Amino acid sequence: MASTVPAEKKLPYVYLGQTGLKVSNLCLGAMTFGESAFGTPGQADEDLSHQILDKFAEWGGNFIDTADIYGRGKSETIVGKWLASQNRENFVIATKVRANMGLENNVNNIGLSRRHITESIDKSLQRLQTDFVDLYQAHFFDDGTRLEETFRTFDDLVRSGKVRYVGVSNFSGWQLQKTVDLVEKLGLNPIASLQQEYNLVNRESEWEPFQVCKNSGIGVLPWSPLKGGLLTGKVKRGQKPTEGRMGWVAEETNKASQAAPLWTSFDDKTFDLIETVEAIAKEHERSPAQVAIRWLLQKDVVSSVIIGARNLTQLEDNLGAGNGWSLSKEEMQQLDDLSKPPLPYPYEMIFRLNTDRGNRHAVNQYVQSFTN
Repeated sequence: MASTVPAEKKLPYVYLGQTGLKVSNLCLGAMTFGESAFGTPGQADEDLSHQILDKFAEWGGNFIDTADIYGRGKSETIVGKWLASQNRENFVIATKVRANMGLENNVNNIGLSRRHITESIDKSLQRLQTDFVDLYQAHFFDDGTRLEETFRTFDDLVRSGKVRYVGVSNFSGWQLQKTVDLVEKLGLNPIASLQQEYNLVNRESEWEPFQVCKNSGIGVLPWSPLKGGLLTGKVKRGQKPTEGRMGWVAEETNKASQAAPLWTSFDDKTFDLIETVEAIAKEHERSPAQVAIRWLLQKDVVSSVIIGARNLTQLEDNLGAGNGWSLSKEEMQQLDDLSKPPLPYPYEMIFRLNTDRGNRHAVNQYVQSFTN
């Protein structure tokens, strides 16, 4: 079936970090596919998930991200059934390992040990109905396993052909730098990407993890670009969120805690930012979600932004951020200024004292935005 999406709107392709692998600048996250292991409402069943995948491919999307823990295998299974009907070589498939898959009486069914990784990749390949995954990612750091064991195992998987590239997710700055140094020292396949929460409300990874990425050629794959729906404009100043994921999170948080309600933790600065996003969106005749995603796409450390959708309307709106328009330099600066988090010690001192040291180090690219 021929695509009805105009060429100028289709997603462009970019390199993943410093690899030679080209991916669409928007990546389809498959955490919403199938029954959620976390109880999240509004998940897409298999039929709807396949419609979402079809639509994403129609827009030129070739990059799909999942994880074994998403639905405890259900997401990978749904993606695999769809992938079996496609030309495998047209798609870049990413998945992850580390979480406990819930198997009883198996204390080794968790972490980044050689045993768990080698068992997990075979099960993921079976569910995905493919001989290899393009990007295999450590979902979280594992204090229980030596880094050398984890990344020698990943390297073995690359050499065996089961994995093409290796990435990490949710790593702190020191964890990522230690990993980069170890991989380089041992001559292993380098880290291609860092998948990290990154959005207009959560920018703290700019202080350290992204500096490692810039210095080491690692591509950033932001997840939760809309902060669970907060940046869509559905949450209003002083009002309890009742719709979508934010409404569910607010309700669940309040059930589990006697602390202040979740929605009261969003201060005036947050809503000033949201209202500015809405104003910029109106100026461009775009949605607030598209502005929030576009801001990420114009960050030079970002390779591809992971979008999630529970229906086709959400998907098409998010896809509209990918091509055919851009935010001006002034609009980017306005959003940078409003979303800038307080800079604690020692970062404030480090950035301030390096403002006149030229551009020899990647850190200087953030100096001005945090010290102005």
